[in-house]
Amino acid sequence: MANLEAILITAGSSFTQVVKTTIFLADINDFANVNSVYKTYFDGAASPARVCIQASRLPKDALIEIDCIAEI
Repeated sequence: MANLEAILITAGSSFTQVVKTTIFLADINDFANVNSVYKTYFDGAASPARVCIQASRLPKDALIEIDCIAEI
């Protein structure tokens, strides 16, 4: 999430301007852990739309990938 925050700031945006995220997990059993971290970056009242799916294999054998759409 820190990397995502840096990208948003560089683009002139922030987490408050995120409208949708898609989270790809190598193991859906990690969802609870991911969700607990995710909630620290988004206020419940202002949370963007979100999709979370399990992918059979992510690039570079990553455990998680987050796609984000934000206003700039």
